[in-house]
Amino acid sequence: MTVSVSHETADATPPRRVAYLTNQYPTVSHTFIRREILALERQGIPVDRLALRGWDAPLVDESDKSERSKTRYAQQDGMIALAGDALRTMLTRPGRFFAALGTALAMSRKAVRPLPYHLIYLAQACRIRRWLDATGASHLHAHFGTNSAEVALLVHRLGGPDFSFTIHGQDEIEGAKGLHFPTKIGDAKFAVAVSHYCRSQILREIPHQDWNKLKVVHCGLGADYFAETAAPLPDHPRFLCVARLSPEKGHLVLLDAFAALHKSHPEARLVFAGDGPMQDMLNRKIADLGLEEAVTITGWIDTARVQAELDQATALVQPSFIEGLPIVIMEAMARRRPVISTYVAGIPEL
Repeated sequence: MTVSVSHETADATPPRRVAYLTNQYPTVSHTFIRREILALERQGIPVDRLALRGWDAPLVDESDKSERSKTRYAQQDGMIALAGDALRTMLTRPGRFFAALGTALAMSRKAVRPLPYHLIYLAQACRIRRWLDATGASHLHAHFGTNSAEVALLVHRLGGPDFSFTIHGQDEIEGAKGLHFPTKIGDAKFAVAVSHYCRSQILREIPHQDWNKLKVVHCGLGADYFAETAAPLPDHPRFLCVARLSPEKGHLVLLDAFAALHKSHPEARLVFAGDGPMQDMLNRKIADLGLEEAVTITGWIDTARVQAELDQATALVQPSFIEGLPIVIMEAMARRRPVISTYVAGIPEL
């Protein structure tokens, strides 16, 4: 999402202050959120960073460490403090509190998560509404249509500002009926889907009168990521896969394909960049296939290293079973590298 502010408008009135809310921030897989926030700030729009958790997560990237120092965390002080915010809101805004409580109860029916979670979301919303009152933020934007979007909805029903949210991928599409998108989008100022495919799947779940509220805004890259000329190709085939090491990313399929290729091209190399729960399984399969010299798992790498790996690769290979709109495919094309991928979700649009 980008917002344009003219110099004339900026000179005449103070810029509108907005707040961003995510379930966890920052994380290594949410660089696109950081880019979006920083792009808004470059346009002179102050942004409050809010997250439900993530204050104690291990971070390597210095930019993420800087972002964490600017972020307020709703759960950081524990459940007793959250309960205190809920009690204070109930006593000072009883009408709005009990209306929001009714919403939380309704959102718990046939939901992805049971009732206690939704009561916690209400307590989080009580705290965040108080923070937004103090900063003067006039709009709240949540990333992901899951709990962060529900908290944003509850903040609004407690008397907080207008809100919007971005829907990203397959998890939200598969869980759409339990995420109550008709209520969330119905109350939202607008909602964003990161691809036309994603939008089409959510349109099935919401009333026709709200279709025009759901916009498509593709994620993007900063201009500094684009290579004016392509780096020289390596002397021997070198394939790169950048993804969390988890089942939906299709690493095992890629390993089988590479093993077949390696028989006729023993000089070929494959690099898995990422970490995750399948790392031990992948290491075992690499050993079983006798590919220890040909296949490398780097673990997590930062943005600069991703660029370097792309510049050294013959092609990026993404064998995912499900996807949203993979930023790494954008990055590969920006570095002038070809992409071999499955043809699912937002990938055809790229």
